[in-house]
Amino acid sequence: MALRHCMVLGFSLSVAAFSAEALELVAAGNHGAEQPPVPGASSRRTSAGGTTFDAKYAKIYGLLESDAALRTKIRKAAALFGIAPIHVIGAIVGEHTYNVDAYDHLQTYYVKAVSYLESSFSFSHGGESLASFLERPQFDLCDEEAGSHEVWSCREAVWDKAFRGRTVEGKRFPDDRFSAVFFQPFYAGQTFGIGQLNPLTALQVTDMVHEVTGLEKLDYGDAQQVYRTIMNPDITLYYVAATLKKAIDAYADIAGFDISSNPGLTATLYNVGNPETRAARLATENRLRRKQGRAPKLPKVNYYGWLVNDKQEELEALLADS
Repeated sequence: MALRHCMVLGFSLSVAAFSAEALELVAAGNHGAEQPPVPGASSRRTSAGGTTFDAKYAKIYGLLESDAALRTKIRKAAALFGIAPIHVIGAIVGEHTYNVDAYDHLQTYYVKAVSYLESSFSFSHGGESLASFLERPQFDLCDEEAGSHEVWSCREAVWDKAFRGRTVEGKRFPDDRFSAVFFQPFYAGQTFGIGQLNPLTALQVTDMVHEVTGLEKLDYGDAQQVYRTIMNPDITLYYVAATLKKAIDAYADIAGFDISSNPGLTATLYNVGNPETRAARLATENRLRRKQGRAPKLPKVNYYGWLVNDKQEELEALLADS
């Protein structure tokens, strides 16, 4: 079995290259009868908006149901990245049910994207630009990585280990995610288009999207370009599909699970992020369980993925038309 090693801040991640025959298929559907608890922040945000999760679900479902062109774009994006379109549908539905409410018409997303053409902003924190921040010596090891996914994953790991919640050279950094500190120039929790895609996530998969679609690569020095991309439905759907494909590949390559038949799992990973790290943790746990003569632990959905699996039949119905 071939192994790939990734060194980040002294930690070694061994990635096993599983053959297709060795993968354990995770069947469709939920393996638990009850939905995991919804975080309080999501509940409070929904209540503050004078709505409910059921109403938000109905709204995004209605948008998808009424817009055949959008469904065609979803199918196209999924096909280009070799995944079933239900994964893209699931990610979109989950985001708009538990995070922000959907707009009534797709055209609104285009209008929002165009608004960034004349906006003046950059990725920065506390008066320090992201470009300047990444010149700090702690990030030098990331220059050895090849590809946008590896580089930005390394930078995110460096942030978590060396800066998050710490005081470095007299400057105190927030105890928050890298993406929240440097990639939300307006306010925390701002919307990111129909896929609710995080700018950092988009930067991670930009090489993959460029290779598959030929679209221009994203440049973190051009924050407007990044935001226009993730706000434009014609483009961001490719980034959504690429992100989901990355998650499916991570669980196959690292943990030995084929999760491509379970859209709730891919939706969960789209929601929580860091699929490689999560797959590695699961692989480590299952190696120990096998040594103990116990059955391996299956990947689990969160509240967000549970909904997608629970609604899979009616979500699939959206894709039934030609």
